[in-house]
Amino acid sequence: MPLNHQLLELGAQFAEQTVTAPEYRLYALPGTTPPKPGLVRSSQNGSSIEIEIWNLNFTSFGRFVAAVPSPLVIGNVKLASGVFVKGFLCEEYAVAGAQEITSLGSWRNFVAGS
Repeated sequence: MPLNHQLLELGAQFAEQTVTAPEYRLYALPGTTPPKPGLVRSSQNGSSIEIEIWNLNFTSFGRFVAAVPSPLVIGNVKLASGVFVKGFLCEEYAVAGAQEITSLGSWRNFVAGS
């Protein structure tokens, strides 16, 4: 993925590919370079979205979080297993007018089709 190099530069290790609980909607955020996904937890019409889990040590996690640009945030993402992990979410205001891509099931599928 386009920004995985940032994780690798901090010594992150890929752990697994999994899916969220069926409570999320996925958007392609307009005006971001490179294009970025916006994952929003939704009480209605949510779906499971494929995501990647990466492991970072505490120091690297702090540096990573400090560089996350608005409207993205690091928050609690609920997996299909019911476990919560820290991950990228998007502030809801930012998806107004954004292209909803929930039906594609993942950011990777969106990028592959672009």
